[in-house]
Amino acid sequence: MTENEKILKQQDEYSEMLRDILFMRAGNKQPVGYVRTYGCQQNVADSERIKGMLEKMGCSLTENAEEADIIIFNTCAVREHAEDRVFGNVGALKALKKKKPSLLIGLCGCMMEQKHIADRIYNSFPYVGLVFGTHAIHRFPELVYNAVTSGKRLIERGTDDGAVYEGIPIHRDGSFKGWLPIMYGCDNFCTYCIVPYVRGRERSRCPEAVLEEAGSMVQAGFKDITLLGQNVNSYGKGLDEETNFAALLRRVSEIDGDFWLRFMTSHPKDCSRELIDLMAESPKICNHLHLPFQSGSSNILKRMNRRYTREKYLEIAEYAKKKIPDLSITSDVIVGFPGETEEEFQETLSLIREVEFTSLFTFIYSPRVGTPAAKMEDPNSHEVKAARMAELLKTQETIAAKRCAGMVGKTYRVLVEEQAREGVLNARTQNNIVVEIKEPAELIGTFQNVEITEARNWILRGKLSEGKN
Repeated sequence: MTENEKILKQQDEYSEMLRDILFMRAGNKQPVGYVRTYGCQQNVADSERIKGMLEKMGCSLTENAEEADIIIFNTCAVREHAEDRVFGNVGALKALKKKKPSLLIGLCGCMMEQKHIADRIYNSFPYVGLVFGTHAIHRFPELVYNAVTSGKRLIERGTDDGAVYEGIPIHRDGSFKGWLPIMYGCDNFCTYCIVPYVRGRERSRCPEAVLEEAGSMVQAGFKDITLLGQNVNSYGKGLDEETNFAALLRRVSEIDGDFWLRFMTSHPKDCSRELIDLMAESPKICNHLHLPFQSGSSNILKRMNRRYTREKYLEIAEYAKKKIPDLSITSDVIVGFPGETEEEFQETLSLIREVEFTSLFTFIYSPRVGTPAAKMEDPNSHEVKAARMAELLKTQETIAAKRCAGMVGKTYRVLVEEQAREGVLNARTQNNIVVEIKEPAELIGTFQNVEITEARNWILRGKLSEGKN
């Protein structure tokens, strides 16, 4: 038996013991678990595993915290706003704990891997009984067992052993769209980013484990699968066999079935032509590339420790657009990095105009305790940063509106995802653009062909088109 198998067998034993314990704590009825997720898709994937373990403990799941016997907040440390939301929402749980003293409230995730945050939780929120970091998720049953049997508050953080644990139960939130982690951690240490400190160093899942999980998802009817990693382009580090992300992506794309493949997040310094060529040739790999550029200034990029230049990014984007004519490129961008000049900001705007992104995730720089950038001098006021952000958003809106207008009259294969409002569904193209269609809810989860009939700024509307889906 491998070490991985021993540890997970032990967690199964804790889960079995918890079935009776949690049943009695819930008043001799099935206990109920509630999980709230903040932050990125990796956190969503982690929460799906936490939910899977809760079910193995005998819990049902709820979307209403007031019904729960165990409440878990899975937190994000990337932006200050996300942290503030967590603190505010944890404060609101005090009344629930008072109403139900047996309620176990736990906080996990990236925020909890920071000592100053864990200390604040311990000192300011005495009704929080369990705190654990990203490296202890596989031991969730053990931690719950120790918390409920000891009656003491428990904090578990800073326990990164560099391992990847396979076989953790999963409760998937969706039935046709799903997340598939292929690696964990980050080695890049961008000066503004807390992720390497809270997620640990890069470690890859073995290809066989990824292929097995992907195959099971396809068999279960998943039609849109996103491969996840803090930097998917670094996949392969630490494995016995020599492989890379493009090789893994090719193998997943060769699984039998009618499904789409997406991936995120890609780091420009590792985005290879091999990967782009594969995207161009495979009909299953979506023609959407999320490639964060963060700044259009080579000077700022150097201070961010991004390890590529403006020119290198533009070279990648140009090659990708040439190889995949209908490619959609999305990105992340930070406005107001410490010391950013007006000239450097204008370089960001010019890069946006040159690449013509489909959409952008935009952020005003948020200092993170423990990162080098948090110690850099920053003479710019919040008002200056906010004005630059407004200018950036206006620039991107113009580009997005132009792109959407150019789609009118064309037909696209879409995956119908959800009901937007009464009588209207949201569908998504391969290149990650949402189209509204007036159709019955029975189409949700199916592929359809849709002709784009109208574009209002960046909102598209369409109608079903004849032909094979």
